[in-house]
Amino acid sequence: MAKESVNIRKMEPKDILDVQHIEIVSFVDSPWTKETYVYEIHKNQFAHYFVLEKNNNVIGYIGVWIVIDDAQITTIAIKPEERGNGYASQLMDFIIDYCQPSVKQLSLEVNVNNESAIHLYESKGFVYGGIRKDYYGIGKDAHVMWVRLDGEKY
Repeated sequence: MAKESVNIRKMEPKDILDVQHIEIVSFVDSPWTKETYVYEIHKNQFAHYFVLEKNNNVIGYIGVWIVIDDAQITTIAIKPEERGNGYASQLMDFIIDYCQPSVKQLSLEVNVNNESAIHLYESKGFVYGGIRKDYYGIGKDAHVMWVRLDGEKY
């Protein structure tokens, strides 16, 4: 049996439909539109988006905005049938390495009920920073989480 080939590369316009499909099944109540991704990869000077491929098929993606020395993960998702295989962890490691050494801190929002994602982020050194009320819609709050990439402590 051939070993599966996995790689992370910059998101391209040809990837948007695959990303959109993953987005819709991952964020049922608040998916980003195709137009949002077009804007992000073509016009947002702060945006950096990447896809994770397995055997040349997009199975996940991650995005980050980098502004001077501060960065925010804007989105991350893995195809449901590929979850639990460490792919989100690979994307997180990739984006942390990508942001260093120029970024001092990295942040993200995560649904307060998404325990598996919260556990993943904590395993990467992220700490709780507060609540964003109704971030994902009315009654759907988010934890704000931060990690220092410059070695400093909070």
